Amino acid sequence: MEQNMDWGSLGFGYRKTNERYVSNFKNGAWDAGVMTTEDTVTISECAGVLQYCQACFEGLKAYRTEDGRVVTFRPDLNAKRMADSAKRLEMPVFPEDRFIDAVEKVVHANKDFVPPYASGASLYIRPYMFGSSPVIGVKPAEEYQFRMFSTPVGPYFKGGAKPITIRVSDYDRAAPNGTGHIKAGLNYAMSLHAIVEAHELGFDENMYLDAATRTKVEETGGANFLFVTADNKVVTPKSNSILPSITRRSLMYVAKEYLGLEVEEREVYFDEVKDFVECGLCGTAAVISPVGIINDHGKEIVMQNGNKEMGPITKKLYETLTGIQKGKIEAPEGWIREIK
Repeated sequence: MEQNMDWGSLGFGYRKTNERYVSNFKNGAWDAGVMTTEDTVTISECAGVLQYCQACFEGLKAYRTEDGRVVTFRPDLNAKRMADSAKRLEMPVFPEDRFIDAVEKVVHANKDFVPPYASGASLYIRPYMFGSSPVIGVKPAEEYQFRMFSTPVGPYFKGGAKPITIRVSDYDRAAPNGTGHIKAGLNYAMSLHAIVEAHELGFDENMYLDAATRTKVEETGGANFLFVTADNKVVTPKSNSILPSITRRSLMYVAKEYLGLEVEEREVYFDEVKDFVECGLCGTAAVISPVGIINDHGKEIVMQNGNKEMGPITKKLYETLTGIQKGKIEAPEGWIREIK
C-alpha cells in the first residue's frame, strides 16, 4: 500500500521504512542474510568500527518511472565500488551478486515508499559495512556486519537548480596514496569540520586541491567536479585520490554518446578553472549541482554561462541522465534494473 505522504515536501533526510537487509561475517564466511524490521544495531563497545573507523558505505536510488515501474540505476557499479572499498580497508568483500540481490529485496520490501513519478522524490538506498567484533590493538576486526536500508528522500534542489557558491579550501581531503579513491566513512568524518566552517563563512561547499602540490582540482567533500569549456567540451578531473563517481562516469558517457560532445578526463589545474564557462558537482543526491562562483581566498571566479541558472550544457546533461533514470529516455544496456 502506497504511503500517504506529502512527497513534494520531502527533504533529504532519514525516515524509517518497513524492512532492511542484514548479513554477518563470522568464522571466515558471510551468513545467508535476512530481511528484518529491526532498525537498531547492537555491537560491542570495543567494536572495530568504534575504535578504528573500519567502515565503508554506498548510496544509490530507486525511482518510479512514468509507466509505474520501479527501477534502480547501475547497482552493479555500487557493488563493485564497495568491494574495492572493503579490500582497501582489510574488510571481507560482500559478494557483488549478493549485493544486487539485497538491493532488489530491500526495494521490493519497501515499494510503498518509492515516491510517485514526477514528485521529484526517490527512494535512497544505503548499503554499509563495519567491523563488529572487539578490537583493542590496531588491526582489522574478525567479524563484520553488512546492512542495507532505504529511506524516501526529496529532491536535492528546492525550487530549481540555483547555482551554488563554493570556496577553495585550505584543508586537504585525501593524501596521494591514501583512501580518497574509496567510499570510507573516515573520509567523510574528516571533511565535516571543513564543510561546517565553509557554511559559517557563507559558502555551500569546498573545492579541494591535490594535497601534494595544491595546484590541481580534486573534488568536494562528497562529489566529483565536471567542467565545460567555451567550445562545449566536457572535462572532468583525473586523479588516483578522488572517488570514482558513478554519476560522473554516467554523465561523461551521456555527453559523448547521447549529446555528441567531446569529453576529456585529465588532470585539471586550478589556474585553468577561470577559463571554463560551466561547472557542476556530480553525485547521487542531485545528479549535478551547478556551481556559479568559486571563491579563491577572496578572489571570485564567476562561471560565464552558469552563474544565474544551470548552464546550457549542464542542463542538457542533467535532463538526459534523469530521463534515462526515470524511463523517459532509452537507457544503455544494463543501466536500469527493474524491481518486480
